[in-house]
Amino acid sequence: MTASPPDFDVVGTDAVRDGRATDAYFDRTVETLRHADRDPRVVAEVTADQFPDGEFELLAGLKDAAALLSRYNVDADALPEGTLFDGGPVLRIEGRYLEFAALETALLGFLSHASGVATAALECRRAAPATDVLSFGARHVHPSIAAMVERSALVAGLDGFSSVSGGEVIGREASGTMPHALLICFGRGNQEDAWRAFDEAVPESVPRIALCDTYSDEVDETVRAAETLGDRLDGVRLDTTGSRRGDFRHIVREVQWELDARDRADVDVFLSGGLGPADLRRLRDVADGFGVGGHVSNADPVDFALDIVAVDGELAAKRGKIPGIKEVYRTAEGGHHVGLRGRDGPEGGEALLEPLVRDGEVVREFDVDASAERALADAERVGFRAE
Repeated sequence: MTASPPDFDVVGTDAVRDGRATDAYFDRTVETLRHADRDPRVVAEVTADQFPDGEFELLAGLKDAAALLSRYNVDADALPEGTLFDGGPVLRIEGRYLEFAALETALLGFLSHASGVATAALECRRAAPATDVLSFGARHVHPSIAAMVERSALVAGLDGFSSVSGGEVIGREASGTMPHALLICFGRGNQEDAWRAFDEAVPESVPRIALCDTYSDEVDETVRAAETLGDRLDGVRLDTTGSRRGDFRHIVREVQWELDARDRADVDVFLSGGLGPADLRRLRDVADGFGVGGHVSNADPVDFALDIVAVDGELAAKRGKIPGIKEVYRTAEGGHHVGLRGRDGPEGGEALLEPLVRDGEVVREFDVDASAERALADAERVGFRAE
């Protein structure tokens, strides 16, 4: 009997673990090497750029990469998750090549996509360092990777996220209150009924943040929400589309003026709807928080490659790549340096590659909050998007 196709186009966890989530030419490589009875001991490095170029990106996805390697007889070293890099290896693997050859596709996918998302999230964090910023982009990506998006956003220091299932995977609670659909279900002119029903229905632990731009202008709906919920109103969210937004900064200031005039300056104003770092910089002094969607979730993956740099103890590399086992360093002034392992590093330089897997076992713990602290400190140190 032919097995029924899966309900969704999702590659399963078992396929990833077993090395079947691979490109076909790796299967051909494994077949050929086994036929030739050849399985050299190699050192392979994952890099985006060979030399530092000043364009820093944030490393994420390492927890999944470590879990993948942990089933195989290899040793691996890596930068700590939440470290900024602009050249040289972020991960180094040592072992028999056939032990991990088929893992390259999934391994690079884990690191490339998560690091791209984390880098974009860090851009937003740096654009509004003193304001709450939440990841609202789960709707823009395949649901199977929602947890990756949300965890990567947290690694970059964002304050929360919207995906319920993503939160279940990473052990964090999702944030969010109401969409325009709720207001529309109550009908035009009945926004008060929607806000009141929400207040009556949801747990007390959920902030009373009213969406205030569905049918009328932002100021009108904000005033009406404040009158409807009174002291129970914690905040309002403005999610006006760009085509109707006009001078958004002026709108936000007008909303705050009207609240203050009614002795409700305690009501927070949150902004969302197609926002990116430039918007956050322009609005951060007038907003209490932001929801950022596509800029984070739709980020381009970092273009990592995995290259063999030593075979049976001898230097090796393809054209255009640098042979030899490398070390990377961070200097006190924020410089990123690459050199050969065993040679002297830059004066005062801190070696960044640390043990990740030994004999197929993960030897490092992963803490999202610690990674976020590292990312923010490293961003300050190297001057990442300092504006």
